[in-house]
Amino acid sequence: MEGIHQFLEFTGFANVTLGHLGMITVGLLFIYLAIAKEYEPLLLVPIGFGILLGNVPFIENVGLQLGIYEEGSVLNYLYFGVTKGIYPPLIFLGIGAMTDFSTLLSNPKLILLGAAAQVGIFITFITALTLGFDINQAASIGIIGGADGPTAIFLSSKLAPELIGAIAIAAYSYMALVPVIQPPIIKLLTNSEERRIKMKPPRAVSKLERIMFPIVGLLLTTFISPGALPLLGMLFFGNLLKESGVTKRLAETANRALIDIVTILLGITVGASTQATTFLTPQSILIFVLGAISFMIATAGGVIFAKVMNLFLKDENKLNPMIGAAGVSAVPDSARVVQHLGLKEDPSNYLLMHAMAPNVAGVIGSAVAAGILMGFLLKVF
Repeated sequence: MEGIHQFLEFTGFANVTLGHLGMITVGLLFIYLAIAKEYEPLLLVPIGFGILLGNVPFIENVGLQLGIYEEGSVLNYLYFGVTKGIYPPLIFLGIGAMTDFSTLLSNPKLILLGAAAQVGIFITFITALTLGFDINQAASIGIIGGADGPTAIFLSSKLAPELIGAIAIAAYSYMALVPVIQPPIIKLLTNSEERRIKMKPPRAVSKLERIMFPIVGLLLTTFISPGALPLLGMLFFGNLLKESGVTKRLAETANRALIDIVTILLGITVGASTQATTFLTPQSILIFVLGAISFMIATAGGVIFAKVMNLFLKDENKLNPMIGAAGVSAVPDSARVVQHLGLKEDPSNYLLMHAMAPNVAGVIGSAVAAGILMGFLLKVF
């Protein structure tokens, strides 16, 4: 009877709390959105299942080594790649190997839209400071506005590791919910006439330009923001593998097998980090709210800046202001949202390639912003 009693004490039924049930519900919601609505399934399925995995109740700190926060557990070892910022550069390597920067090179002024969308980072940074977060925590929360999960994880691992779970889950949640969050903001800030603007086809970009871009881009951005070197170094290296034409096998490995493996590990561990006994705090909920505000401001900033640019452009060179929303780093989902809205207004208006330019610029912009914040805040002496 004593053995049976001990067994029952170790079951999840004996240790479950409302927090566990609430997080399990969230995990099931993520899986539903991924499968039924196809909202970023490559992210939401691993994260959703990770939330389930992290919220199976058990007795903590008795030597079982089950939880993600228990030293020596399998999940804790896998989570090491998150807490030490190992996974984000590998994700950037894969992104670089699958990204075509030709549209950005054919119309370089569109990089300004990627920069403008980063306004959400700095406004949220200031807001978080006023709400009582310390300066390092505020910077880590603000970066959520870039809608770039790897960058958010990388920066918080350096500046605010105690918040990495809440920041990671917020960043990836908003990346996945781009099709829900962005359309209302875009429609609010543009009229039908603006949404029907057709842009000139991008010019052909030479192979030499495509090869030189990752080299020049690396040197220029990392000289300005050395803190972004691990992210941008891997991004531009992956792009050089793709564009050089002589490392096809390496490029395919980076943009397929490697990025898929890292995405699985990152998604599962980020999801499991929502363990209710550690994750569910008022601070985590506030971070989630601030992240939403940051992302909405970033979207609005890109759209508004595109409209401002149109004031100085000739009619034949005017931008469809919707592409400014793609200045956040959610590649390629933000560009797809712009494409969908454009076709809805005019079935002959194809904006995907145009929107990809600020979209990939946003990836670079958010990494540069993270490096700048690290340069200001990290105490190196």
